[in-house]
Order: sequence, then C-alpha cells, then structure tokens
Amino acid sequence: MTDIIDELEWRGLLAQTTDLDELRKALADGPVTLYCGFDPTAGSLHVGHLTQILTLARFQRAGHRPIALVGGGTGLIGDPKPTAERTLHSEETVAGYVAAIGRQLSAFLRFTPEGAAPEPTDAIMADNGEWLRSMTAIEMLRDVGKHFSINQMLQRETVKARLDGDGMSYTEFSYVLLQSYDYVQFYRRHGCTLQIGGSDQWGNITAGLELIRRMDGNEPHGPAHALTTNLLTKADGTKFGKTEGGSVWLDPELTTPYAFYQFWFNTDDRDVARYLRVFSFRSQEEIEELERQTEERPAARAAQRALAEELTSLVHGEEECRKVIEASQALFGRADLSALDARTLDAALAEVPKAEVSTLGDGVPVVDLLADTGLVPSKSAARRAIQEGGAYLNNTKVTDVDAVLGADALMHGRYAVLRRGKRNIGGVVLG
Repeated sequence: MTDIIDELEWRGLLAQTTDLDELRKALADGPVTLYCGFDPTAGSLHVGHLTQILTLARFQRAGHRPIALVGGGTGLIGDPKPTAERTLHSEETVAGYVAAIGRQLSAFLRFTPEGAAPEPTDAIMADNGEWLRSMTAIEMLRDVGKHFSINQMLQRETVKARLDGDGMSYTEFSYVLLQSYDYVQFYRRHGCTLQIGGSDQWGNITAGLELIRRMDGNEPHGPAHALTTNLLTKADGTKFGKTEGGSVWLDPELTTPYAFYQFWFNTDDRDVARYLRVFSFRSQEEIEELERQTEERPAARAAQRALAEELTSLVHGEEECRKVIEASQALFGRADLSALDARTLDAALAEVPKAEVSTLGDGVPVVDLLADTGLVPSKSAARRAIQEGGAYLNNTKVTDVDAVLGADALMHGRYAVLRRGKRNIGGVVLG
C-alpha cells in the first residue's frame, strides 16, 4: 500500500476532495473500493479519458480495488453538455459501444483471470444498465427523485449555462439522479466508498454522496468520498486531445497507432512536463530528469519521445509501438523503408502532405510530385532542390531534374515517399 494522495498531488492531478484527511486515513487502512464512470456516447474512448483511466490504474497499483463503470444505462441519455442537447443513440448502438469500451478498459486495469480466484484488488467491470433498466419511473421518482432539491439542481453550472441559452430537456436535467444512484448501487453491492472523475464532475459526484447519506445513512460502510482531478489545458490555449483531424481516439481504426504516437511526440515543450506527470507511470526522479533534458536540449525531444513510446505501448502494445518507431525512422532516412508493412506505411503517410495519382503511365516527373505535395512552392523550386542535392525519393537522392516515378519504385504497389532536406516529408499514393 502506497500513499496515493501524495502521488496524485505531486503529479498535479488532485483538484478537489470532500475530506482529505479522512480520505487519506481510509486509503491507509484500505484497500478501498473506488469507481469511475465512462458513458458510451461513442464507439471508442479518446485521450481525454486517459486521465481518469490511468488514475484508476494508479489506485490499483497502490493496493486498492477499482470499478470501471461503462454506463449502458446513462449512455442512453448522456451527461449534459454545456451548449446543446446530445444526440440519442439506439439501444443496439449503445450496446455495441459498451462492449467496445469495455475491451479498451481491460488493457489498463488488472481483472481476475478466467478460472482464477479473485484477488482483493482485482478490478470490476460494471454496466449500470443492470439496475437502471429494471427500475420503473415510479420507483425512480419515489425512491431517488424525492431526495433532490430542484433549487439546488438549478444552481448547477451546466444547467445554468443551458437555461441562459436554448434550455435543457428534462431527460438531461435528470441525468444527475441516475449517476447519483450508481454510487448508491456500488456502495451497497461492493462497499465502494470513493468516486473519482474530472473536476467538471464535482457536482454529480457530491450529489451521489448526499444520496448515499439520505438513502442508507452512510451504513454499513461508513462515509463515502469524492475526488476529482484537474482538467488538462494546453499552453497555446487550444483544447487538449484535439487535432486538425478531430479527436485522438484509442481505437486504432479511428486514430492509427502512428498518428497516436505523433500526437504525443509533437507535444509542446511547455506542456510535456505536465503530460509526463499525468499520463506516465515513470517515477518522480525519471520525470524530473526528462524535464531537465527538455530545458537543456529541447531539440532532442527526449521527454516527448519517452511519453509517446510509453503511451503507444500501453494503448496499442509494444509491437505496434516498435512498428511506429521504425516507420518514423524510415521516413527520415534512418531505417529501411521497404521493411515497413503496408498498413504502417499507409498510416505514416496519412500524417504528411500527399500527392494522389490515378495512373503512372510512363512515369510521373518527380518535379511535379514535389510541387504537388507542397514540399516546394513551385516546379522551378523543385528543380533547384534537386540540383542542390536536397530532394529524395524513397530515401534515395534524386540527381536528375528529369527523373520520374515509375511503377517499379512503388512500395506495396501504391506508395512512394518524397523528402526535401532532412525534415520535410511528403507521400505519393497511387489511387
């Protein structure tokens, strides 16, 4: 058992708790059972969920028992957004999302192996559809709704923001009742006395604490607790977890392992120290050493590389991470391009400017392709790059301004890599 509160504090994660001293004592006397909920509003989690997923994992590594809730019940409604109503998905769609997200969470937490006896800290996977679907409207209103004050609910920040705009449906207004009742169920079923979440969930979580007190009198498991983590912001003011292409997903079909790696590798120097503390399992000494290297030699990007490799291995596996690293090296001439499989090469080229050609015929001039990819501003600039020795095709220097790309130069029958200088990469794809 380690002091998880100290761990969260030095990592800059701890935002709010109900009674820090009492919570620290309960954790020291542990193991404590805690939970965090993930509503299946899409078919995959994204990097914004990693803060809570990894916090659950930290608690487990510190000797506590996590419950990962995938809300098959609450997912049919969705936690209210600050601006507009959510799109409601069909029950079949949500069921598919629940299964997919459950598989993703299994990669981060230790569950009881099939056929083995459960250990005290083995994680539990739960779906609140189990109890919410069987509850009648009358039961919800009598047993749960009577404990909620409309006045207090109207003071919630999300509600106030929506009422100042286009309003809010009763469906979303009632979401807090459902989430609070989840906490009651975990308190009763598993002796769960801690719920964690982002700081924007503070109102929902504390409403659950109050519901436990009102329905069960904090018996027989004693007072329940709340703990929230700080929401991540980026130094440049843009939203964390977003790129020009949208959200960075954990599903490799939505965000390739190569793109996932590049997201972390491209972290701003101003952000990388915080990201290491939030997302890495490295020790304080290791992280502080990487911070020092960033200050002294920022161009080496040692901290970004360590962060990208650790998270890509954690989410996609060590083998996929190895392929990504090899692809990155190959694109810049430090490894064999021809050794890359088609899927990895396609993913790598998806992240760079490309020229798509429908046919090669007798060959397409490299000068045209350099200009079409945007590696140079014009064909005349492309000729100068070749004459100056700064143009490459599949990592081979192009020496002839009249050189063409032929079918024999395509990798896997449809890919070629262009490079100008050491750092500027472009792709050619036969479509």
